[in-house]
Amino acid sequence: MPFADRLPAYLARVEQALDAWLPPVGCEPRRLHQAMRYAVLGGGKRLRPTLIYATGETLDIEPARLDGIAAAVEMIHAYSLVHDDLPAMDNDDLRRGRPTCHKAFGEAEAILAGDALQALAFRVLAHDSSLQVSDTQRVAMIRQLSEACGSLGMAGGQSIDLAAIGRRLSVAEVERMHRLKTGALIQASVMLAVQAANRLEAAWRDGLDHYGQAIGLAFQIQDDILDEEADTETLGKTQGKDRQQHKPSYPAVAGMAAAKARCRQLADEAIEALGPLGARADALRWLAGYIVQRGS
Repeated sequence: MPFADRLPAYLARVEQALDAWLPPVGCEPRRLHQAMRYAVLGGGKRLRPTLIYATGETLDIEPARLDGIAAAVEMIHAYSLVHDDLPAMDNDDLRRGRPTCHKAFGEAEAILAGDALQALAFRVLAHDSSLQVSDTQRVAMIRQLSEACGSLGMAGGQSIDLAAIGRRLSVAEVERMHRLKTGALIQASVMLAVQAANRLEAAWRDGLDHYGQAIGLAFQIQDDILDEEADTETLGKTQGKDRQQHKPSYPAVAGMAAAKARCRQLADEAIEALGPLGARADALRWLAGYIVQRGS
């Protein structure tokens, strides 16, 4: 069965895991919990959980062991979107085709919802018994995720992004920003599943790490392309926002043709990195193609 046919089952798994880990709506403080659920369960591509399950397939890890990791990573992603949308940052009114969290619940509640989602993600990694890993592996997972979303990862990339508004960056500087702001969490999604494996060959680990790095950058470059070429309805957020805010996107710095070529190059690089894993990594190869072709 092609991975595309298995994908709906994986998406259903992560939705169920998210619903189970998130506080119920009736639990106090109710408004905060409503905002958390609104931010997380409002749709989305669920790419990061999908990468976790696809890596699990590659390494013969049962999906049930990965549900908590998938939920934790998606909570981190959702918290980052809530905060990115705030007036102090990207000032967006639309996310996933509906009002952003701060438009629906107010800025203060949105900030708290993001804070609480970040904390909950680490609680999941610390307490999820389905992981079936050693304490050493669990600590390594917590370290991996904390580094991916901290000042040397996602938060640092957002800081660079904000500081770059109205400035002319080089291609290398834009790539560094993208690798931190978006790529770090995508790479971590792959490597968190790797951390759940036992006695993994070094060539396999290195190949998966390289794959995660390449596909993380490719994803953000494709996002930049779609921000220029797709419409608001397709994107689920305001089209052309980077250009309106004078942000140095990849197409703005290198040109659209170069952006598309770099995206394809990175997808090829990611697929090549999977060579040592053979056919068992076909799910990840499919995802590499999906990432650079979505919206086209």
